[in-house]
Amino acid sequence: MNPEGQQADISTPADIRTLVDAFYAKVRIDPLLGGIFHGVIRDRWPEHLEKMYRFWGTVLLGEQSYQGAPFRPHKEMPVQQAHFDRWLDLFHATVDAHFKGPMADLAKANGERMAAMFMERITFFREHPERWMQ
Repeated sequence: MNPEGQQADISTPADIRTLVDAFYAKVRIDPLLGGIFHGVIRDRWPEHLEKMYRFWGTVLLGEQSYQGAPFRPHKEMPVQQAHFDRWLDLFHATVDAHFKGPMADLAKANGERMAAMFMERITFFREHPERWMQ
């Protein structure tokens, strides 16, 4: 919130932390997503959150602090379209609860593109398992 009590846009690393922390707090207790994330992340939540701060800081603020291949950790997860739909519901709700403006809209649009791309690639590799290593 800005001093006038209105939602501010995403503009600082602190805003990224707010977004990531609030979003993953929801994910961790979500009946559909929580078990999947806990099964993969286990006790490495601080490490995962730091990686997500860098990822979203790079995507939204141009920080260039994230280096990696975001799809790789997701390719073998036991997820379906319903999981991505729920992820998007939680992500949009989190953005909307904390922020308003062009960067908030960009965050939601990027989340939508990322979810669609991940599901498309997961589906492809499930249909063509011989391509996993390529």
